[in-house]
Amino acid sequence: MQTTVAVLFLLAYLGIALGRVPGLALDRTGIALLGAIAMIGVGAITTSEALQAIDVSTILLLYALMVVSAQFRLGGFYTWAALRITRYMDQPKWFLLLLMAVSALFSSVLANDIVCLAFTPVVTVALLGRGFDPVPYLIGLAVSSNIGSAATIIGNPQNMLIGQLAHLNFGGFLSWCLPPSLAALAAAYLILIGCCRTGMAVRNPPRNVAADGWPQLDRHQSGKGLIAASILLLLFFTPVPREMSAIAVAGCLLCSRKMKTRAILGLVDWHLITLFCSLFIIIGALQTTGIPARLMTRLTVLAIDPTDPYILTLISTLLSNFTSNVPAVMLLTKFLDPANTQAWYLLALSSTFAGNLVVIGSIANLIVIEEARHYGVNISFGSHARVGVPVTVATLVIVFLWIYLARL
Repeated sequence: MQTTVAVLFLLAYLGIALGRVPGLALDRTGIALLGAIAMIGVGAITTSEALQAIDVSTILLLYALMVVSAQFRLGGFYTWAALRITRYMDQPKWFLLLLMAVSALFSSVLANDIVCLAFTPVVTVALLGRGFDPVPYLIGLAVSSNIGSAATIIGNPQNMLIGQLAHLNFGGFLSWCLPPSLAALAAAYLILIGCCRTGMAVRNPPRNVAADGWPQLDRHQSGKGLIAASILLLLFFTPVPREMSAIAVAGCLLCSRKMKTRAILGLVDWHLITLFCSLFIIIGALQTTGIPARLMTRLTVLAIDPTDPYILTLISTLLSNFTSNVPAVMLLTKFLDPANTQAWYLLALSSTFAGNLVVIGSIANLIVIEEARHYGVNISFGSHARVGVPVTVATLVIVFLWIYLARL
């Protein structure tokens, strides 16, 4: 049975890394779901054990924050914010700075995947309409949203998981992760300016691209969203469990006279939630074999300590770019001591910063690329890596420096 489980696990993670199965229309979520079904089917984990393997608090937090973000999307807040930034397109460096700063800020509070999903179409259409090449700016959007999301527990799905599993304090996480995130954002901006100086100056004939029915700003609904988000952030600094605070605020937003429940829930990323649940089951099945524990013992014999800050950062970076950062974090959490708070902070920072290396490192990258493709804009692997590689190297150097300073 152990061999069967190990093979299924490796096949599932390989499929997630590739993102597809030749000859089938499966994506990463479909592959993970099939992996979870297979684990139950071969008896590696029972249905009751599979349900227990799913961390409900993480799923609730993720779901509730998606509802809050849906309020902003339906209220036109994201579109309004993106359009306000595009006013500065004639000053490329200033526009890029604003775009990266705003996307990083929003990503730290409202989750980077959703920010990229909302910003990419507006920014792409606006740039094409003025004859600019959108690629450098869209790479900047993806990079900054990843970096900004590293600063808080609610900035991205893997941070939510880390925060819930290790029972991390919201304020403590923010105070430890915010300084390196700010330094990384500044470094990324300077690298983008250096790498894309020529591309940012290119002016092509303007292209009239139809907008896809973006919602107009509804000040009342956007105001409700801002109030809800503010209350939620305040509650996160209290002893009230985060998932309970989030689901309560989300429930209040559902009590609307104008926004239909179906419209709000239609914007919940059920795809991502299914991916999370499937990965919980796959890794839960692997745990029953004792393989992770034996692997930890083997590494210790080889004098490799995966909890060492520098080694953990490197392992997290490599694995995040092999399978994407969410599956990588789910696996690596099995090797961490809940009492070692700094290790969990480092896992959050390194896995998120690592997402900028190549396109498959982060779901946010894939969202930007797919959304841009709808408007005829192709962000190639090479064009992303030309920026992503130096940005990732620079941000990891910042993490190493932060580790050193934390030990002083």
